[in-house]
Amino acid sequence: MVMSPPGLDIRRASLTFGARPLFHDLAVEFDAGSWTCLLGRSGCGKSSLLRMIAGLALPDRHRIECTTSDGLPLQGRLAWMSQQDLLVPWLRVIGNVMLGTRWRGRWAGPTASEARERALALLSRVGLADKADAWPAALSGGQRQRVALARTLYEDAGVVLMDEPFSAVDAITRLELHDLASELLASRTVIMVTHDPLEALRLADHLLVLQGEPARAVPMAAPTGRRPRALDDPQLLAHQAELVALLREPAHV
Repeated sequence: MVMSPPGLDIRRASLTFGARPLFHDLAVEFDAGSWTCLLGRSGCGKSSLLRMIAGLALPDRHRIECTTSDGLPLQGRLAWMSQQDLLVPWLRVIGNVMLGTRWRGRWAGPTASEARERALALLSRVGLADKADAWPAALSGGQRQRVALARTLYEDAGVVLMDEPFSAVDAITRLELHDLASELLASRTVIMVTHDPLEALRLADHLLVLQGEPARAVPMAAPTGRRPRALDDPQLLAHQAELVALLREPAHV
């Protein structure tokens, strides 16, 4: 079971791409247990900021100060889900869900069977209990993303970073994945990059738009009500026009 997820406090986040400063001394807070969607024009540094929070390598000059609300290290409490499902083709579905265990060298021992049972339970929750022994090549795009979601949940992390995780599937599958992810990630601190205003408004407790050059984080109120919000929710439709207008503002301010 996931312990109380921490909030994140980002300070002095700076990134320069070549001679172009994408953002400088950016300060952002992410509330504990909330879902924040990060939007902005292509090239503004959304995905790079996510990678900086995760501590992943970047080819450019960057710095970041990231502290947690409980004062404990973020290392070991973070999971990542990307646009590509990144399933390993030579492992069956169950092996892909348990990939983190394999990397950490924890296959052997008395807990191995318990770990497998937990992975099977997660596959059941994402509707793929009958695909545990299938090869990734036999799955549809939507099924592969469900496996990727199960793998993310398997890490049992309090903080989940998601970089456009549903953009590669068709519209109906995306809506289904919204429902599933909203339910299964309810107890976690989620930060998700998306280019889709509707997706952000369905899922987010908080909205942040990276805007300008260098970019600043512009907050926008999300619709109220339980996530994921219905497509015909009047609040969602009203907020959509406002969010699109904000995204269309010129990059240079």
